[in-house]
Amino acid sequence: MEYLLPLSLAAIVVNFRAALVLLALALAVGFWQGYVALPAILFLALAGLIALLRWRYQSRKGVAIICEGVLVIASVMLFIHWVPGFNTPKILDQVQAGPHSQQFTLYYGLDKALIPFLLLGGLPTLFATSAQANVAPWRWALLLLCVPGLLLLAVALGGLAPELHAPVWLGNFMLANLFFVSLAEEALFRGYIQRRLGQFTGGLPALLITALLFGLAHFQSGMLMVIFAGLAGLVYGLAWKWSGKLWLAAAVHFALNMCHLLFFTYPAWRR
Repeated sequence: MEYLLPLSLAAIVVNFRAALVLLALALAVGFWQGYVALPAILFLALAGLIALLRWRYQSRKGVAIICEGVLVIASVMLFIHWVPGFNTPKILDQVQAGPHSQQFTLYYGLDKALIPFLLLGGLPTLFATSAQANVAPWRWALLLLCVPGLLLLAVALGGLAPELHAPVWLGNFMLANLFFVSLAEEALFRGYIQRRLGQFTGGLPALLITALLFGLAHFQSGMLMVIFAGLAGLVYGLAWKWSGKLWLAAAVHFALNMCHLLFFTYPAWRR
């Protein structure tokens, strides 16, 4: 399942029906492997039914709003791992990227990876919207420089230290981080929250509020992480706002996480 699910996510922007077939196959394999139990299957089946109602009655504003709201709540439940029936596989157990890095454990967050599918049921244009016109190339260059810049800021604040890594488990990390972290989080925070907020508050307030929420979502890792994630959220939010493409925001998110792993102590500096 840990390979079929990313494949289904990658297929979303190419052929949605093929993505759904791959998703169904991934869930069937996950059920057979013991990663997905009956409560999770029932939860997803109900979410699928609500998505069908959302599409079927999209002309009825009240029904559409209620269905979309339920799908968003379901997505948040997946994000905070409140849905029973998911047994996420442990891929790495107490490993160190380098001698000065803290130990960490890596799971394939199968539940969290399903967020784009649920949000797509509530917001069919989740993956693409209109881009901001006339964004100068130098702004994009400056935005991309913020990726290493934020990591260097974390070094200056004492949270990280430079350290080169080439771990043997790099492939597993890349797969998990791109599809089970970066894409899932960008779908929720930029693709949905920032977009919907922007319809009521305007682009800049939506960018700032979403970045703040993104930072607060990392409070369990400490205040320094809240600040770092909030600043990173501004970068991801601008990438989404300027391009209108969810995949680009996810790619910038993934690039920052990869720079962190490859060139700095990961996930933090072990003093």
